[in-house]
Amino acid sequence: MDKRPHISIMEEEMARFFAGSHLKVYFDGTIGAGGHAKRILEEHPEIELFIGCDKDPQALAIARETLAPWKEKVELIHGSFAELDTYIKQRKITAVDGFFLT
Repeated sequence: MDKRPHISIMEEEMARFFAGSHLKVYFDGTIGAGGHAKRILEEHPEIELFIGCDKDPQALAIARETLAPWKEKVELIHGSFAELDTYIKQRKITAVDGFFLT
């Protein structure tokens, strides 16, 4: 597995945007190595379901390691964010409180 670092390029902006928000369900459509996801999970313990997807299986493997402390609330999907509607319908989710695409 390629262990080169993936750089979270908008972590501060994302954290500021969601500061003060109550997030129950969150979707990250380009989870990469999980840097943004880790930050949002640290700052929003109220998240009940965090769905992250990526087309890159290596990135998903790294994200799985990065997000291990939250494994009970994180679901990783190998796929495209373009299928968001399908993922949400399959899980019978009626609302997403936040989402992030980079």
